[in-house]
Amino acid sequence: MKSNPKKILAAFKKQGARIETKARVKLKGKKDFSLWYTPGVGVASLHLAEHPEDARKMSLKKNSVAIISDGSAVLGLGNIGPYGALPVMEGKALIFKEKAGIDGWPIVLATQDLEEIIRTVKAIAPVFGGINLEDISAPKCFAIEQRLSEELDIPVMHDDQHGTAIVTLAGLINAAKVVKKNLEKLKVVISGAGAAGTAIAKLLLAVDVRDIILLDRIGTIYAGRTDLNAHKAELAVLTNPRKVAGDLGAAMRGADVFVGVSGKGLLSAEHVASMASRSIVFALANPDPEILPDAARKAGAAVVATGRSDYQNQINNALVFPGIFRGALDAGVSKITEETKLRAARALAGLIKRPTADLIIPDLLDARVVKTVAKAVR
Repeated sequence: MKSNPKKILAAFKKQGARIETKARVKLKGKKDFSLWYTPGVGVASLHLAEHPEDARKMSLKKNSVAIISDGSAVLGLGNIGPYGALPVMEGKALIFKEKAGIDGWPIVLATQDLEEIIRTVKAIAPVFGGINLEDISAPKCFAIEQRLSEELDIPVMHDDQHGTAIVTLAGLINAAKVVKKNLEKLKVVISGAGAAGTAIAKLLLAVDVRDIILLDRIGTIYAGRTDLNAHKAELAVLTNPRKVAGDLGAAMRGADVFVGVSGKGLLSAEHVASMASRSIVFALANPDPEILPDAARKAGAAVVATGRSDYQNQINNALVFPGIFRGALDAGVSKITEETKLRAARALAGLIKRPTADLIIPDLLDARVVKTVAKAVR
């Protein structure tokens, strides 16, 4: 389906809000008002003041997730601020509700200051059973997630990082089967060293994939490069064991896998042709991939995936975050651990019993996905 900006804007303007709150009890008479509002609510308030641990039982906390963004890294659109982020956060809330029955609350912040974001999220946390961070730029997003995970007693996950990493690993598990290559021995190139690229690299390292080369706007990241910030310096130690220096062309020669979380059109047919035989291309930049699927296949790629719903093999974090939070909320999980992510990835991959080049990952509409991922979390 080709995008028509005028039609899309017209649909959004006609629809207005895509989500709404809905009462779960009825106010039919004064008895209802006296029970659910005053004076009845005073009894509940006094109880929770003394027993805050009961908030999950007595309020919306058990089934609510805050979807937080500062608008600093929205989709592939960059730093477009809180109003630019709002349609995406509302869309996430829609997916939460429709796919997992979770009440997601879009909260866009009129600040991009790290400490102010952390203070704000901590201040509103009592209402929610989980925090879904979204579209916050790197490296700030790493510190925000780490601090909130340490300082809150509810699960916190930056979906751009971990949702993307989980579904990428799931797709790669099955793609490796299709091309008959050992997952651990794959030579992987990741274009983009921001939130998603970093999380993908670390999750691949957790399953013993060792030959990983990351690239930022300058080129390959390697130990000894002098212009790296702290988080890229850490990546340089963990990855690129062959110390490949140079541009994307240098990294791609002989690679088994390309994972793009960068930008439109950055991967050429020549790059794909220089890869090892039976290569895998995950061009995940949204809304426009690093290379179009037909061009990648024509250049020699055996398995191709994108982040879009109008091509086969959609590697999209929407396959992951509803189930992750459904499982975490149901089980009262306080942390999303690395083991949680690995279990979720393997469970998601396992839904495809016989992977093929055109089917390495379940469809977004597959009713099994949320239940399977939630069970893995629990």
